[in-house]
Amino acid sequence: MALTRDDCARLDEADPLAHARRRFILPDGVNYLDGNSLGALPGGVAERVEAMMRQEWGIGLVRSWNTAGWYESPGRIGRKLAPLLGAAAHQVTVTDTISVNLFKLLVAAIRLRPGRSTIVAEQGNFPSDNHVVDSVARMHGMTVRYVPAGAVAAAVDGDTAVAELSHVSYRTAEIQDMAQVTAAVHARGGLVVWDLAHSTGAVALALDDSGADFAVGCGYKFLNGGPGAPSHVYVAQRHHAALDQPLTGWFGHAAPFKFEPGFARADGIRAMLCSTPQMLANTALEAALDAFDGIAMRDVQAKGRALGDLMIRLHDERLAPLGCGLATLRDGARRGNHVSITHAAGYQVMQALIGRGIIGDFRAPDVMRFGFGPLYVRYVDVWDAVLAVEDVLRSGAWQAVPLPGPDAVT
Repeated sequence: MALTRDDCARLDEADPLAHARRRFILPDGVNYLDGNSLGALPGGVAERVEAMMRQEWGIGLVRSWNTAGWYESPGRIGRKLAPLLGAAAHQVTVTDTISVNLFKLLVAAIRLRPGRSTIVAEQGNFPSDNHVVDSVARMHGMTVRYVPAGAVAAAVDGDTAVAELSHVSYRTAEIQDMAQVTAAVHARGGLVVWDLAHSTGAVALALDDSGADFAVGCGYKFLNGGPGAPSHVYVAQRHHAALDQPLTGWFGHAAPFKFEPGFARADGIRAMLCSTPQMLANTALEAALDAFDGIAMRDVQAKGRALGDLMIRLHDERLAPLGCGLATLRDGARRGNHVSITHAAGYQVMQALIGRGIIGDFRAPDVMRFGFGPLYVRYVDVWDAVLAVEDVLRSGAWQAVPLPGPDAVT
């Protein structure tokens, strides 16, 4: 029997996370399904940032590094974030961007495995990750072996220093088995760097229990920390003593305000810091994490899976006959919180949807990506989005949309 919108409304009524939607500022007339690119604005964040600007910066001025706790903010936010990662608090901090932190962790891992000359990395991973991998390999005279995500563990050998891959694929949403891959890499003496860009705040994580070595994650996607929100970094405690990351800036110094000419590394996770924390961004992210108060990540992942299952079912019923395909796994247990639907005119279809207030994103060459922030996305939102795609295709409305220019953000 085909689903109806009333069926979806009843799912919303029974949703144990329905109350969390009230924690967000959602514009009228917008159906927001792009939390995998930029999360929605949580309530209270703008007010907290304004207070920081007017009081801590405007009145406290430089004194606020001490009086307002700015200096401690990277570690404080890391401790607040750690439960979402399944990590002990002293192993997490917030700093820089994913790309910068990925560079730092790859070099640190290589330095922990001297004499090895290979990096194994995920073929088809988010391109920025592989650009960084290539650069690190050139700097260290190493070879990169690119293989599909599911083949990473088997590709590691006794010459592999580090493997790097995404826990959730940005394109297909496939979830890798972190514990299994990590154990296989460790069995050959290598280390693993995990990219959690589409995992943190979306699916349940257990970095400590999985034996993870290193991980980087995003603050502006499912964590809703705002555009350009800082990245987070995880380093397992067993690596803290020997950790030697390459960007030895002053906030990673053991005593930065002694201004000594030589570098003395800070203890623990603080050694991953480099430059002065970007306090406007840190303040927004710290406040945004309040949206997860009292919410279990297993419930977040369960709802994300259910939303994805619903979109896939509706795709099969309504969109597949119109030339759409599915680039996402059907198995919800192995899928993150976005669904990728393909169409030859995907860019134009997505732009037509955005013109109607239904916001997803497009990934070349033909992927329309719909991301579900389970704290604020409803089942009826998925229904409405699929019916809008159907209408755009049946009416031919997409044909009026011009193709993107070379510098378009898609």
